[in-house]
Amino acid sequence: MIIRLSSLGDIIHTLPAFSALRKKFSEAKISWLVEEKGKEILDFVPGIDKTIVARTQGWPIHTRKFWREISRLKKEMRGGDQVALDFQGLLKSGLLAFLSGAEKRIGFHRKNLREPQAAWFYTDKLEKIPETIHVIDKNLKLLTMVGIRENRYEFPLVIPEELVRSVKEKLSRTGYSEEKKLVVYNVGAAWKTKRWFADRWARLIEMMKRKDLFLLLLWGSEEERALAEEVHKKTQTPLSPSFSLKEVMALVNQASLLVSGDTFALQAACAFSRPVVGIFGPTNPRRNGPFKAQDKVAFHEIECSYCYRRACRDPECLKKIIPEEVAELCSQALDKNE
Repeated sequence: MIIRLSSLGDIIHTLPAFSALRKKFSEAKISWLVEEKGKEILDFVPGIDKTIVARTQGWPIHTRKFWREISRLKKEMRGGDQVALDFQGLLKSGLLAFLSGAEKRIGFHRKNLREPQAAWFYTDKLEKIPETIHVIDKNLKLLTMVGIRENRYEFPLVIPEELVRSVKEKLSRTGYSEEKKLVVYNVGAAWKTKRWFADRWARLIEMMKRKDLFLLLLWGSEEERALAEEVHKKTQTPLSPSFSLKEVMALVNQASLLVSGDTFALQAACAFSRPVVGIFGPTNPRRNGPFKAQDKVAFHEIECSYCYRRACRDPECLKKIIPEEVAELCSQALDKNE
């Protein structure tokens, strides 16, 4: 049983570990414990025998609702000779591993856990590893506890053709034609500290207007839509329709280039081997960012880099990234993949 509840990007980063498990243990029954939104990604992954949805997000531990859900999960998680691998590293995920009844519960070293108390619930722990390595490599290293040594990044994602057709139809209403290269600007992010500034997006887009490109502003939440609309007013660049998570995956798989902060859309594009330009502020691109030679990253290391803060009075790390720099990276990525 794989335990990776969230976030969406981290679920993407766990797929190579699943792929390696499936290859090594071809006859095994593999289940994946995930929160509701993440299940939409796993619907595209062949080879998962059972997806178990944990509906505990945001529920206080003292409520009856929480413990009713825990009771349901205990029954659903139970398996015969089961091994649980906790890729999440939270107290909650460690507890769920314990409640699954798995005799062998594998997790990271305390120093590599977001919540070190999760280690209380493991029977086997990986030796301490450097947090400077990519998250995908970190996940693959956990597999050494079950005899797997793998360094390849394989993402077993299959997008249904009917979904691709549906997304293309929606895009056509924005003026998109397949004769042009689709360049997607993902302006939003869950953390405010990951969001580049509207005026800089606008300047970048003005520099990137070419006859052979179709530029599109991608947004997710209503807060992100407000940012996208501000950029739209400055540039007249079309806004994407309201896409579901699955449609976003189909969209980025069609893109000739995705420009984005450290978000799910970026990780999905990397999984599909689509060219990307990442805009990184408080997070470490070597740990969370793109990993192919074709990919580009705009990032400036400063004294407080890698703080991973969700709020900041003066986001100097983002301020140092200028549109001219990102435009040059975009041109390089497009030219390299013609």
